[in-house]
Amino acid sequence: MTHIADRARLFHSLHRAGDPLVLPNAWDAASARIVARAGAAAVATTSSGVAWGLGAADGDRLDRDLALELTTRVAAAVPVPVTADIESGFAEDADGVGDTVRRVVAAGAVGVNLEDTHHRGPRPLRSAADQAARLAAARRAGDELGVPVFVNARVDVFLRDTGEPGELLRETLERAKAYVAAGADGIFVPGVTDPAVVARLVAGLDAPLNVMAGPGAPPVAELAAAGAARVSVGSGLAQAAYGVADRAARELLTAGTYTELAGGPGFAELNALMDE
Repeated sequence: MTHIADRARLFHSLHRAGDPLVLPNAWDAASARIVARAGAAAVATTSSGVAWGLGAADGDRLDRDLALELTTRVAAAVPVPVTADIESGFAEDADGVGDTVRRVVAAGAVGVNLEDTHHRGPRPLRSAADQAARLAAARRAGDELGVPVFVNARVDVFLRDTGEPGELLRETLERAKAYVAAGADGIFVPGVTDPAVVARLVAGLDAPLNVMAGPGAPPVAELAAAGAARVSVGSGLAQAAYGVADRAARELLTAGTYTELAGGPGFAELNALMDE
């Protein structure tokens, strides 16, 4: 475990407010190698991209074994730290979340995203206490293995948009405080890209802030200036890739032409990339 523990410590060190870790999320081994080749200091998986590629919808519908097998392939494909999006932990209870995290480490990854959305629960979000227990189990799992797994606690209050902005900010910070106390290393707040709100979150947090960006969001430099320590794009790359597939398929089946097929890496280039 010494090598993976060192890689985990390296991953921790990449989270710096104002100089964020930028993660173009991957969904398979090839996309992971493309992201690493582009210069990413680490590779993050996207749960939605992984699920779609494996024939399932996002939202705790993917079989855990399939997700972990994919994590193993991604971690083996790149020389940089890998963090895995494990949705809400692929488990009903905290003990199950701990088991998932142990298997993530065995797969070669050194970080996890753990969300507080409860996809089939009575309410959109788990209670803060329930989620804190799940995060604590994730923390213990890594610690028991001697690996400082980076536990990124996703707070989905803004993503669910269930109230006024001020109330959303208050609840996000309250949940984040409880999650950090439970052992979370970072706080991930998707649904927020306004630099002013990012700055308020940063001021209220005692942990690095991860924001999710995409079309219409401010450039990374502006999010960095607001204090973000990590900027990821979630399913953005996967959606863009599937967008090309959709346009190219429609063009081929209607016009019978191939314009949308242009611009991608050549066959030999991709084949060589995967032969490394």
